[in-house]
Amino acid sequence: MTGTQSTGTRSPGTQSPGGPLLVVDEITLRFGGVTAIDRVSLEIGEGELYAIIGPNGAGKTSIFNSISQVYEPQSGDIRWKGESLRGLRPDKVAARGIARTFQNIELFPHMTVIENLLLGRHVRMKRSFLAGSLWLGRARAEEMENRRRVEDIIDFLEIERWRKHPVALLPYGFQKRVELGRALAMEPELLLLDEPVAGMNLEETEDMARFILDIREELGIALLLVEHDMGLVMDIADRVMVLDFGRTIAEGTPDEIQRDPAVIAAYLGDEATFSKVTDIELDAADIAMVDSIETESQSTP
Repeated sequence: MTGTQSTGTRSPGTQSPGGPLLVVDEITLRFGGVTAIDRVSLEIGEGELYAIIGPNGAGKTSIFNSISQVYEPQSGDIRWKGESLRGLRPDKVAARGIARTFQNIELFPHMTVIENLLLGRHVRMKRSFLAGSLWLGRARAEEMENRRRVEDIIDFLEIERWRKHPVALLPYGFQKRVELGRALAMEPELLLLDEPVAGMNLEETEDMARFILDIREELGIALLLVEHDMGLVMDIADRVMVLDFGRTIAEGTPDEIQRDPAVIAAYLGDEATFSKVTDIELDAADIAMVDSIETESQSTP
């Protein structure tokens, strides 16, 4: 543990007036004899952009799956606005205002962009698809409102030209936007983004970063982000948690995380090397290029 970490508490000035939206309280998740998450805690307030980073297998996606109740931890609790989510089905979690995207795109490739986005509206629908298709009374009004909201999302994500195309025909970066749009169609208060820029080129990454910031600033939605792109995380996150082997080793602002000895040790693989690189001004590129840093540190007299 380091001075940066504040597991289960919030940094000064980040507490939302009405208390945190989400509280993850000392959760532990095991698969047989393997501990994927070991007593991890975090809190996310309204409009906050919180990121989780760590090596592959550190437990990042397992936290997402625990929050959305795809997995149920063996111990600890997950509370949404004070209500425990434990034991709820994933669709009930979504209906409470928590939406997510996936590391691998989970869309219906032969359906159009509009059709895929409309699927995200199902958690908000009060009437059946059949009633809507028959154009019956209030169901007709609800269908029109759903389509209006989907069109707003299409404009927001700048995918107008693709709106009536099958998703399979879209470039990869635009498919990622559609998946993001489907999550937004659920009208969440908290959006879980699992590696939103994985596989993207620089231009696509910059566009996605802009959309993420706009979601927070224009729509007022809180975000929990898992991402390997250190540059993106350090540029946009309010707070960052670092996981290693399922445990929290640090939590703090991006500046604090980049200077944390335990974080540098986790990325360099040898805590003793930290004394040789403390004078280096660590930025996102330094952390992303840990191999070259380690080589330089080993060659230092």
